[in-house]
Amino acid sequence: MGAIHQKIWLITGTSSGFGKRLVLSVLARGDCVIATARNLEKLRATFPAAERSRLHLIQLDVSDTADTVQQRVREALAVWGRIDVVVNNAGYGLKAVLEEGGSLAALTQFQTNVFGVLNVTNAVLPHMRERRSGTVVIIGSRSAWRPEVSPAGFYAASKAAVQAIGETYASELRPFGIRVLIVAPGAFRTEGVHAHPATIHTHVPAYDAARTAGMARFAALAGHERGDPARAMALVVDVVRGEGAAAGREWPLWLVLGRDAYADVRAKTARLLKTMEAWEDVATDLDFSECEL
Repeated sequence: MGAIHQKIWLITGTSSGFGKRLVLSVLARGDCVIATARNLEKLRATFPAAERSRLHLIQLDVSDTADTVQQRVREALAVWGRIDVVVNNAGYGLKAVLEEGGSLAALTQFQTNVFGVLNVTNAVLPHMRERRSGTVVIIGSRSAWRPEVSPAGFYAASKAAVQAIGETYASELRPFGIRVLIVAPGAFRTEGVHAHPATIHTHVPAYDAARTAGMARFAALAGHERGDPARAMALVVDVVRGEGAAAGREWPLWLVLGRDAYADVRAKTARLLKTMEAWEDVATDLDFSECEL
């Protein structure tokens, strides 16, 4: 592949899960990857035989301070002199009943899943704006459309937040030639996605049965998800590169992945539309009367 067509990807959270599969898919297309994770030794063990001439590993904890994240991004930019694609993949799913987790659990979840996305993206944007080119990918979740599934409310809220932030980025960055892709996967068979125990800062015995049942549902799902994460990430690469399954298609702001995700998003939007229609007659007739104008 000619260097002029070769993309440089910066991908966070690559020691397992979607990130690991995405790195392998990008390398298979002939592109270059700067792969990051909190633990550099684990990252080296994840890619022992990868094409190291096109793979560079950097330690990056997205929950660190904005200054620390900026320093790591400067290191990444120095590797090949540019970044064409930044993929905000790093994140985790905190499990907590809202009343038991409280604001401390929310801050912990948002520090990685939301503030990490902002800090990494904002560190790369000056470079992309200067070049008037680039792609920002945000890995969200179908959980944003299923916040009723407890005890994953804080996780769902964090993904709803980054998906909304992604839409704002898309409008703000369009004048600079920078594209945004919001990826919303359903259930895919990745490692340790449900490994975190329940977070309880204030134990409320009244929630014991519901919390236990909710954690059991997640545990039962682990390892039995129908979604293939390698195929999902191959499609993401297709979209970014405009080839394969994405060839000839219009750029999507949203990329919903998986049959379950499609079903959940459609069900949520259908319920919302039904409620709006039921209340439209009274909820829209709220303007000032003519005599008050």
